[in-house]
Amino acid sequence: MQSSIQVGVNGDAVWVKVEGKGSFLNSGNLKEFTREMVNRGYREFVVDLEKCTMMDSTFMGTMAGVALRLKELGHGHLHVIHCGERSRNLLCGLGLDQIFSIHANGTAAPQCELLQRESTAESPEEKKQENARQMLDAHQALCDAAPQNLSRFKDVLDYLKQDLHHGTASN
Repeated sequence: MQSSIQVGVNGDAVWVKVEGKGSFLNSGNLKEFTREMVNRGYREFVVDLEKCTMMDSTFMGTMAGVALRLKELGHGHLHVIHCGERSRNLLCGLGLDQIFSIHANGTAAPQCELLQRESTAESPEEKKQENARQMLDAHQALCDAAPQNLSRFKDVLDYLKQDLHHGTASN
């Protein structure tokens, strides 16, 4: 199944619809988009998981990063809607229900456009570095959101830091 993220704005709220898998493959696009929208002054984010089949830790960490950034700014909120039991268990298991609200239902998303990565002329090595950086940021956000996650992701964090260090040393 093809995975996609669609985005739109409805009033003051930014909507993100995840279809298929929310993974490290589309986390970078989501991070860049949400950063841009926060910079434009948006503080309410709605993530619709109705058609989301699974999420990996990088994707959940990216959502955590958005919620933590809003908290840092002093106002704003991330809402997860149409969250099935499996996704709820994943999010709550990582303590993310402490930093954003999770709802089983919700209103229908507005008309949304497909979020696509702008094609920049990155070498495969630069792409690999960027992916590793995004994965590191996402997993760090999971640990910032709930300290008990540090023991879960310590090895991942160590590996990614080492990978990035070796990658930049060879450039």
